[in-house]
Amino acid sequence: MDKKIESITIQGNILLFGGVYSNLQALEKLKRIAEQNNIPAENCICTGDIVGYCAQPEETVQLFKLWGARSIAGNVEIQLKNGAEDCGCDFKKGSRCDSFSQLWYPFAQSKLSKSSLKFISNLPDHIQFQYANKSVTVVHGDWFNVSEFIFKSTPWHRKQTTFDASKSDIIIAGHCGLPFKQHHAETKNLWINPGVIGMPANDGTPDVWYAILSQKNDTIVVNHFSMSYNHKLTSSLMQNSLLPQEYARTIITGIWDNTEILPPVESGLQGFGIEP
Repeated sequence: MDKKIESITIQGNILLFGGVYSNLQALEKLKRIAEQNNIPAENCICTGDIVGYCAQPEETVQLFKLWGARSIAGNVEIQLKNGAEDCGCDFKKGSRCDSFSQLWYPFAQSKLSKSSLKFISNLPDHIQFQYANKSVTVVHGDWFNVSEFIFKSTPWHRKQTTFDASKSDIIIAGHCGLPFKQHHAETKNLWINPGVIGMPANDGTPDVWYAILSQKNDTIVVNHFSMSYNHKLTSSLMQNSLLPQEYARTIITGIWDNTEILPPVESGLQGFGIEP
């Protein structure tokens, strides 16, 4: 299948985030942060999955459209566009994540308007641009598989295939739900996951994560930030909807219901502070 790649020109600071997951309150807060930092909407880039676990998929997509931020298609957007019966997250069949997706995915599917479906159907697979004389590509999972889970502990040779295929110096990725940055000493390549704003990072706090990319001369600077927002309202709305109550609790506790998708290193860090 041919990839839809959007090539853009961008200058100034860039706000990076992923996994809005239908969390309207988090998106509202992030939009205010961008405005307070004088980062224009076209410099705000989402790694996909605008729609997901939380209670306001339609309102979230409409705010995203109104804001004018950029996004690539995550696996959720691709599945919704295709009218698929599941989220395409590559959860192990019969796992807790798989059973939860059988609640939140049809809920989101039932709430989206034709206008919102049209918007997410037109999202590109990747965004590419030049920044500080480096080639940058935005992916969801990796270049080859939108649902690939790539973590900091994932062996570098698996990451390198995405750099090679996309002909990039920097990869900005999403999907795994945890923020990190990793620089490879030999190749000088840089992998960035800004984190997600729709769910906590399994660190024991309700705060969520994003990143700001800036440059000094030809040097790229990546700063990760945690963000508080009205998580109690988000959780309350989820409790009053046909959604997994385990996810509603995670919004409050900052602890994932399970660590099925996590490698041993990341699983062992559950409840500890994040150091991206």
